[in-house]
Amino acid sequence: MYLPYSPPPNHTRVKLSLAWDGTAFQGWQSQGQGERTVQDTLLEALQFYGSCLRPVAAGRTDAGVHALEMSAHVDVEDGFKVQPDKLARALNVRLPADLRVLESSAAPYNFHARHSCCARRYLYRLERGIQPHPLERERAFYIWEPLNLERLFEATSLLVGRHDFAAFATREERQTVRDLFSLEWRENTGFSPILELHLHGESFLRHMVRAIVGTLLEVGMGKRSVESVRELLEGGSRIHAGRNVPAYGLFFAGADYGDLNA
Repeated sequence: MYLPYSPPPNHTRVKLSLAWDGTAFQGWQSQGQGERTVQDTLLEALQFYGSCLRPVAAGRTDAGVHALEMSAHVDVEDGFKVQPDKLARALNVRLPADLRVLESSAAPYNFHARHSCCARRYLYRLERGIQPHPLERERAFYIWEPLNLERLFEATSLLVGRHDFAAFATREERQTVRDLFSLEWRENTGFSPILELHLHGESFLRHMVRAIVGTLLEVGMGKRSVESVRELLEGGSRIHAGRNVPAYGLFFAGADYGDLNA
């Protein structure tokens, strides 16, 4: 008998740190219809070295979403050809250029990439140059309209804390209360002026970040009031919030595991 988050008998759990360009992937999770997904691509590379279970990630990204650092684990069967600390290099030989394993190691005791995760981080990139730069294509959402940053920041501050985010969720979500620890706008430079929204929370609903950014942009552009954001949290529905911004500007930025981070 084994603990809920432990690997099954005759298996060793390996912790992986992944990064990928989401442009040509249909998200993380296997879809079973011949679609190219991160999970299936990683599994194919793993199976070259021996028998293993399907890899598990800290979060499930949608089609087009990128990952700067996604934590994952895989349970490999006894007799697997590669040791945990050597697996990153071995997998990168087999993986396509748009998916890399940054690090691999034996997982801490009772570690589970999804269920042990206590917080997740995302960022969304907005390009604000005179015109869109070709090297920011599929990396940032270009906006040409001027933004009132004071209004934008004021509306953003309303989202921090524990709220019902039903207005920012897809209809199939049943439990929509989430705790957002911080939301911070940062100016950055890429090949164009970039404005990034960094989000840190316990967990996120599907499309939640993209709906939040779309709504906040409407505030910054003067298309809705700051107070309307408060009203959405107090009982608004999805049709009253802003449109989802494109997936290609969204990045999964990291997962936190408390004491298990070590």
